[in-house]
Amino acid sequence: MIEGISTGSRRTIWGVAALVREVAELIVTGIGACTVRGEISGFSRAASGHCYFNLKDADGGTALIRCAMFRRAAGLLGFAPADGQLVELRGRLGVYEPRGELQFVVEAMQRAGAGALYEQFLRIKASLEAQGLFDVARKRPLPAYPGAVGIVTSPGAAALHDVLTALARRAPQLRVIVYPSLVQGPEAPTQLAAAIALASARAEVDALIVCRGGGSLEDLWAFNDERVVRAICAASMPVVSGVGHETDVTLADFAADLRAPTPTAAAELVAPTREACLQMLQAYASLMSRRLVEVIDQNAQRLDRAALRLSRPAQGVRRQGERLSVLAHRLANHAPRELQAQRARLVQVQGDLQHGSRMQLAATRQRLDALAARLRALDPSQVLARGYAWLSDAAGRAVTSAQQLEVGQPLQAVLQDGVADVRVTQVRSRING
Repeated sequence: MIEGISTGSRRTIWGVAALVREVAELIVTGIGACTVRGEISGFSRAASGHCYFNLKDADGGTALIRCAMFRRAAGLLGFAPADGQLVELRGRLGVYEPRGELQFVVEAMQRAGAGALYEQFLRIKASLEAQGLFDVARKRPLPAYPGAVGIVTSPGAAALHDVLTALARRAPQLRVIVYPSLVQGPEAPTQLAAAIALASARAEVDALIVCRGGGSLEDLWAFNDERVVRAICAASMPVVSGVGHETDVTLADFAADLRAPTPTAAAELVAPTREACLQMLQAYASLMSRRLVEVIDQNAQRLDRAALRLSRPAQGVRRQGERLSVLAHRLANHAPRELQAQRARLVQVQGDLQHGSRMQLAATRQRLDALAARLRALDPSQVLARGYAWLSDAAGRAVTSAQQLEVGQPLQAVLQDGVADVRVTQVRSRING
């Protein structure tokens, strides 16, 4: 019998609880136990051991159904469920009365495949990994003591509040710059990549945190976009990824220089605590103080030794006088011997020079006498004195052959003591007899 309130007009007015129970009974009796296939989304495990998640069609449709898997059934699972997995669920439909929501109570679960979205995640990861964007060698260390930190996230996100709270607690002196961006939805990848590029171009922070809170694989999908991954790799400063919870993994985590399990952990990794900084400064101050005292003590000792030497100048003067006396004595004994040796060397050099000059002069005279004899032998006047004459024609050319002569040709004969003009009357060749 359906519980309701009858009115005079025979119209039944339902109570909320009664209507919910009626709908639940109709669903249970009409459908009963069944098996459904779909993709896990928004999986979570409560402290009680119960698991809650949504199941949606793997083809990307918008329809989904809420699922509950209680601790007894969850303890029988042979694998760890995760967002994006394609599974087959066996159970029964029901209605959760406190909220009037349709839910599927899971009694058994088995894997049916990787799921379309998760498969796409793996394909993109493999492609970017092959291009070297996830190489460990390109990871950069975080600055030990940053002066400014940038945050790329949604201004209204709880993650921003968590990061700011952690930074204010740990390092209130740190300057924080927020680069706002959507973190979910179709426009999120474009805005995230633009915000990261803006932070890189402005170069006003020492490290950059890219973060958002947890969610399903679809909720975090913007951080798997290739544009966001490339923007992180191209950033001019180290990037820390703090996306989702500890179990959430995105491609931004692989591209970042450091991955944090949560946004709060990202803030803790980037900023050392104020107490640690103060302790470090105190340690440096103590070290500098000790070094300064050591330098002062060393210079004080040097000053004391110098003052001690200056307090007795007479001893220094006396030592210098004694040294000068020794040098003067050595100079007085050494100078005469050196002078005598120099004089002896000078006499020797002078004798060698005179002897060499005489020898060179005699050799030169002999060469001159030989050259003079040769010159006299070649003197034409000596030849003319022996009865020879030098003949030349009217042009002054020497006549050396009978072939140059003609009968009646005027010639000039040069003798030892004069010149005679002659004329050829006859030419006879010695060859012809």
